[in-house]
Amino acid sequence: MTSTSFFTGASFPLGPFVPYEHNPILRPLGGSWESANLYNPAALVVDDEVVLLYRAHADDIVSHIGLASSGDGYRFRRESAPILSPTEDYERFGCEDPRISVIDGVYYLTYTGWDRTTARLCLATSTDLHHWTKHGPLFEGFDTFAATSDARGHDWSKAGVILPFMLQGKWWMYFGEGAIYWATSDDLLHWTPGTADTEPMYRSTPGSFDEDLVEVGAPPVLSDNGLLVFLMNGATRHRRADGGYDVDYRCGQFAIDPARPGAVIARMQEPWLRPQSFEDHNGLIPNVTFVEGLVFFHGKWFAYYGQSDTTLAVAVHDPSVRWGAGLESGRLKS
Repeated sequence: MTSTSFFTGASFPLGPFVPYEHNPILRPLGGSWESANLYNPAALVVDDEVVLLYRAHADDIVSHIGLASSGDGYRFRRESAPILSPTEDYERFGCEDPRISVIDGVYYLTYTGWDRTTARLCLATSTDLHHWTKHGPLFEGFDTFAATSDARGHDWSKAGVILPFMLQGKWWMYFGEGAIYWATSDDLLHWTPGTADTEPMYRSTPGSFDEDLVEVGAPPVLSDNGLLVFLMNGATRHRRADGGYDVDYRCGQFAIDPARPGAVIARMQEPWLRPQSFEDHNGLIPNVTFVEGLVFFHGKWFAYYGQSDTTLAVAVHDPSVRWGAGLESGRLKS
């Protein structure tokens, strides 16, 4: 079995991406563990197929992670049972929002353990995508909202992407919801943040599409000029009279220089993907496009994302189409 989670030969910014005309690619499946909502998928290429690991749940709102495969990147067949489910107290109400990298035949899956009070970034490993060893929460005492106006005041961490190669003799992870941080490891299992939670490497930009929240999206791509390009998620939030929020989640990109892996040196000023379809605007949490998976497959880039925390979709970039090349608006045809 050959698996790929790291890709080269791109340029920054990566794109343009066009949503597939037949989105959603996966919907809730009645009478099953995923009957209510589907969320943000991680993606790999395994034996010339795209494999998605995605979050879903039934009406009990306890999330599990499922697996689906496709020979063309658009039409997926899903397994009937989840591959990762809550078993520990810290995740008793959900294993959520996976990201994945493969290193020397081992899959490293980061996900959020949710107990309905605290979100904790957790790690699990596998050699076959079906049998997993859980290594528990990674960042005790770390609040990735600490540098924002919405500090949680207790453990809170999400969204970890592990680089599938070493930099400066260490393994590197980029993580965070609210703001983005980095951590390093000697063994890929035990991770140490590079800074205090009040000192992120990247935070929201006032007046921009990510002015209230940033979160790591998919693992990186090595660009032609050596930069590591990451997809990310940014949000604006507007408080309602009932105390809740109306949100608008859009997808951006940032880049780092591998010689300075603790600093962002470039970011997109505009999102490459935003809510535009019915499913993007309507669902459990409306107005959300949320990316966690990216692969290069059959000569094109496939970015997989969640739509309003309810359905899954894909947007595709054809490298023969460049920015400003008169790309017509609309949806991509397979």
